[in-house]
Amino acid sequence: RMFGATLTRVPHMATTAGDEATVKYMLSRWQDPDNGLDDAWREEYKVYLSFPNETVPNKVTVVSSSGSVLFTGTEKEKPYGPEQEDEAVVQPYAAYGPPGHAKGKLVYANEGKVSDYEYLNKTMNLAGTIAIVKYGGAGRAAKAINGALFGVAGVLVYTEPRDINDGKMSDSSETYPHSWYLPPTGVERGSFNTHFGDMLTPYLAAKEDTYRIPEADITGIPPIPIQPIGFQDAYELICELDGPGAPEAWQGAFNCTYNVGGPGFKSTSKFNSSDVQLDIYNWAELRNSSNVMGIIRGSVEPDRYVIYGNHRDSWVHGAIDPSSGTAVMLEITRVLGKMVKAGKWRPRRSIIFGSWGAEEFGLIGSTEYAEEYQSKLRQRTVAYINVDISVFGEHLLRRRPTCLCTTIGFAILTGPAPPMASYHSLYLSTLFFMLHFCGFQLTGRTTCLSRVPYLTGAGSDYAPFMHFLGITSMDISYTYDRSKTKARIYPAYHTAYDTFDYSSKYIDPGFTSHQTVARVAGNVLLRLADSLLLPFSCSDYAESLEQYLSTAVESFNEKLAQHGISMGELITHWGHWPLKVRGINDQLMLLDRAFLDPLAFPEKISYRYRYTKHPINIPTPLPLHFPIRHVIWASRSSSVATFPGLADAFEQAEKTNLKQDWDQVHKQLSIVTQAIEGAAHTLEEVI
Repeated sequence: RMFGATLTRVPHMATTAGDEATVKYMLSRWQDPDNGLDDAWREEYKVYLSFPNETVPNKVTVVSSSGSVLFTGTEKEKPYGPEQEDEAVVQPYAAYGPPGHAKGKLVYANEGKVSDYEYLNKTMNLAGTIAIVKYGGAGRAAKAINGALFGVAGVLVYTEPRDINDGKMSDSSETYPHSWYLPPTGVERGSFNTHFGDMLTPYLAAKEDTYRIPEADITGIPPIPIQPIGFQDAYELICELDGPGAPEAWQGAFNCTYNVGGPGFKSTSKFNSSDVQLDIYNWAELRNSSNVMGIIRGSVEPDRYVIYGNHRDSWVHGAIDPSSGTAVMLEITRVLGKMVKAGKWRPRRSIIFGSWGAEEFGLIGSTEYAEEYQSKLRQRTVAYINVDISVFGEHLLRRRPTCLCTTIGFAILTGPAPPMASYHSLYLSTLFFMLHFCGFQLTGRTTCLSRVPYLTGAGSDYAPFMHFLGITSMDISYTYDRSKTKARIYPAYHTAYDTFDYSSKYIDPGFTSHQTVARVAGNVLLRLADSLLLPFSCSDYAESLEQYLSTAVESFNEKLAQHGISMGELITHWGHWPLKVRGINDQLMLLDRAFLDPLAFPEKISYRYRYTKHPINIPTPLPLHFPIRHVIWASRSSSVATFPGLADAFEQAEKTNLKQDWDQVHKQLSIVTQAIEGAAHTLEEVI
């Protein structure tokens, strides 16, 4: 509670005065002579960030044919307390969205996926239109990148009440401050880019004198103006649209039929014959951003690292994202630091703590750290533990690992009590989440692998460690009861309402869930740092890959045979898979790294384009800024739960039936077969 109240006192967006105050606070805690760490320091990077213009705010208006303004969108979120009135609250904007002016007839394009624009393009000309889309379905930047392919001139993004509020919309009784639901003017901010790390220094740490690519060569950002808005403004616009009704799956909570647009508004509307205009004044510059680093040196293997990370910056006050995780990390370091300073304990391996900067702009602090120290980290790091948002709610502990980490929860249950308080409470909470996620039933245990939600994609600071360096990773949090709400995330996410008041009233009254996360994350950390043999399980990896293989054979084998592609080598090789019999620490530590292939996913660049001045022209693909390289844990668009590269390639080939696409399926099958074979060799006896 104390840490949370301090961390959320003022907004602390990356590189602002509030962020700098948080840097100094972290350093003061980790350098405390009584309960600090062995050492703590700050590391500076010079990174490319995007901001709104403080003096000329972005505007969304409806303009009549005569030029008169009929509607002006809300520029600031409605204040319900002093937190929203703080001068440091940043205006809602799309970070990395370009400055510019766009005007056109409005269309409703659902989630801004390529398939959504394709649906509209069958019956209307999208060139020069403004699209309004809802969050979800596609990445933030992709909503504009996809639209530009069809000639869309600008994009509005809003949060659909059906998806975040269970349909609740009234701030007089239903939303915050009366409940956890998002009020009508709440706007989700975010970074509108498709890759992570500093965009001007791909593969290089963004130091003062590092080579930087030209800004014109940046890829993966919106090529057209884009602006997030609240659902109060979205309601005003969507309910006035002309044209046929949108598909049922596109409908939402507004008290009207969601039409797709004529394009434009109904003839009976107050906005008849009017255009929507976006005036965007975003700008970007190089800023100094800090990571705060701390270390407890190991007593036996100081050159083996367990890294624990949490980002420090937030879009506004950030009580939940990320201060819930920062508070947990500070409590863990306080307890461990006190024992170290008193001479009562020292870990076998070194523990490195990272308070990452500029995460909200694209995982920048952690990525630059991984780029700067990649050789050392790749050779020496045992595992990375991520606690970003530590508490989404107070229902259930959620642990998302890579396969090697799945047994650590059981190690906590079966091993001796580590030197932390309230072990009985820890035991019960750990037992609860292990039973839930590992599929225990009253009739017995099913496989753990079908229930544990593994880390995939690039949702937080584990991404550069897992996808770029191949370091076994885990993400830990307490979550809400998803059977009682359809909210895709806690409703105040990335808004000015993510405050200490919101957290203490609606997310974790009494902060008991924060305590549970601290105990579990702390004990996972200690198991990794102190165990003589690392608590990793090769058998879990083998079972997971075996499940992937079974799914792949069942889903793809017959169709692949029709195209002369055989899965025989993968199936035959499986009998020689030695993952279940070998368990030496360095071999276990390096197993995830064996699944890295920098050329595995060239299709991931499919929407990272450079555009000519006319957005409807064919875009030119550019090289991937920061690759996803892990063959097993990359994200997939296919619904088939198997090897991601193979699943996505098969889906594309089945759609087009082109020989080059079936060749890509064959290539992906070869990549995963050889990756598994290579991983197997890392666990064999040395000869």
